[in-house]
Amino acid sequence: MEELPGGLRRVTMPLPSRPGHVHCYLLPVDDGFMLVDTGLGLPDAAELWAAELEQLPGPVSTIFITHFHPDHLGATTDVRELTGARVVQGRLDAEQAAITWENSRWSEVLAAWFRGNGVPPEVIAELIGQGELYRPFIRRVLDPELVDDGDHLHGWEIVAAPGHADGQLTLLKDGVLIAADHLLLRITPTVGLWPASRPDPLGDYLGSLQRTIDLAPDIAYSGHGDTVTDPVGRANELIAHHAERLLVTAGAIGTEPRTAYEVSFPLFGDDLRPAARRFAVAETLSHLERLVRDGEAERHELQPNGDVTNVSYTAAQ
Repeated sequence: MEELPGGLRRVTMPLPSRPGHVHCYLLPVDDGFMLVDTGLGLPDAAELWAAELEQLPGPVSTIFITHFHPDHLGATTDVRELTGARVVQGRLDAEQAAITWENSRWSEVLAAWFRGNGVPPEVIAELIGQGELYRPFIRRVLDPELVDDGDHLHGWEIVAAPGHADGQLTLLKDGVLIAADHLLLRITPTVGLWPASRPDPLGDYLGSLQRTIDLAPDIAYSGHGDTVTDPVGRANELIAHHAERLLVTAGAIGTEPRTAYEVSFPLFGDDLRPAARRFAVAETLSHLERLVRDGEAERHELQPNGDVTNVSYTAAQ
């Protein structure tokens, strides 16, 4: 546990894969603390959290989940059992959490989606297997209190930041932004298109970054890595980064149809582990779909067998 200005505290929990950690935040409120995110539900999560909570001068009364990714909500049940705190989550995010983590057929949905975007059958099983590795470490609360963009929680304004996750929510108060994975300092947040995503996650993310610029927070505490001391500057850097990536993506397609899987190789390289290739395909898709909306690419759909729609892209004519 690390003490931050204004009475905030940061707890860094371990992850078994890169980036190797996730930050959770304790915000002082009238009746104790509000915990933002809980980390992955690893076997020793309850033990780790018990040790951290013992250091607090007051109880945790609220657990706020920024988004449904395993490293942010996996240990929610553990912490609620330790604290008795209410759990609060965004309405859209709770819906997507249920679609992803409570659906026994989600692997089938994901496999069909990969197949439709050009991933060879022999590769799909490997990509699906990597994603399923996290499922045993997700102990989410099924009945959270639901909130929306613009609501307030213990004096913090809830600010939607779609992109990395459609329903991702951040917290803003007195120039302090609890940013989750919206702003990261040394790496760019993954912005991918998945089966249950909104149709234009990159467009959503660019809009979220512009909103951050307009709100102009003084400091942002992220879900991974170092504190962002210049949130407006970092948001501008990320906008520029994606403008460059869109140009590179446009250059990787031509007059012959190419799938997102095929385009992911010139964008992210040939030598990726399955876990990284999963995200490479999803991120390639988000950029291809943004190009379609910008009039720089064309999307083509073909249903040869009637069960899976095969999707490919060409440069706009």
